[in-house]
Amino acid sequence: MLKEALKIENNLTVITELFLLGFQVSQGLRIFLFSFLLAIYWVTICGNLLIITLVSTSRNLHTPMYFFISQLSISDILVISDIVPKILHILLNNGATISFADCITQFYFLGASETVECSLLGMMSYDRYVAICNPLRYSTIMTSRYCAIWTVIIWVFGFSIVLIYIITTAKLKFCGPNIIDHVFCDILPLLELACSDTHMVHLEIYLICIPIVLVPTTVIVVTYTYIVWEILRIPSSTGRQKAFSTCSSHLTVVSIFYWTMFSVYIFPSKGRTITTSKILSLLYTVFTPLINPIIYSLRNKDIIKAVQNAVYKCIV
Repeated sequence: MLKEALKIENNLTVITELFLLGFQVSQGLRIFLFSFLLAIYWVTICGNLLIITLVSTSRNLHTPMYFFISQLSISDILVISDIVPKILHILLNNGATISFADCITQFYFLGASETVECSLLGMMSYDRYVAICNPLRYSTIMTSRYCAIWTVIIWVFGFSIVLIYIITTAKLKFCGPNIIDHVFCDILPLLELACSDTHMVHLEIYLICIPIVLVPTTVIVVTYTYIVWEILRIPSSTGRQKAFSTCSSHLTVVSIFYWTMFSVYIFPSKGRTITTSKILSLLYTVFTPLINPIIYSLRNKDIIKAVQNAVYKCIV
């Protein structure tokens, strides 16, 4: 039986706890999903920690590009650590309660981390633009100080801007029902439970999220337009291939990130089942943080060499 936590406030019954349904499937399938997500969680944590460690300790990786990759790994760790432990708890118990404060906190860290990741992807595209289109000035433009300043700005901005609609959401009244048919506290399923006017929250989300997505997207599109134009001007096919190879990993990560995000929040959801929505949500919160370090590891000779050197030092 579902347990509702309620309190009386100004003659209005207000919810203090929510119930996340998760995946309503058989026990055997829930155990399989639990084991599968647990394995993904640990592989993701280990993979991203490996990249952070390698970038910090290997001199060959002390470049702006790898510095931003390490920041992306930190963001991925925050995203998956914010989502997966609660999902595992839900799978074990076939649903679980979460306090309203914890629900808001979970979505806050998810929104902030995704904002940081979106901004980092835009900054990384600018880094590739300078490296390919203005290589002689690369070292004077992309200095350590310049990268550090922009990284601080990105992290502070990401964890500050989402507070605007998080605070407004926290002030809403939720008077029942208290059941969220989802795997984590996402903003849209949460707002559907509000019994007060959510117009202001929706307005703030659009006014904040559109620039958050649009600005980095514009930077990526513009910089890669110049990058492609510059690569096409390279006379030798070997030179063109080498120049493009430095961007391939980033382009792959950008494509996966935006496709999964757009599939959940932008593309029409009409005709989409609740189960499909849950799976799509897992794509950008669980599988994207897993795929990112794999892409940068398998398709990057410098990181592969750093791993080999680290293994060699451990053996010797």
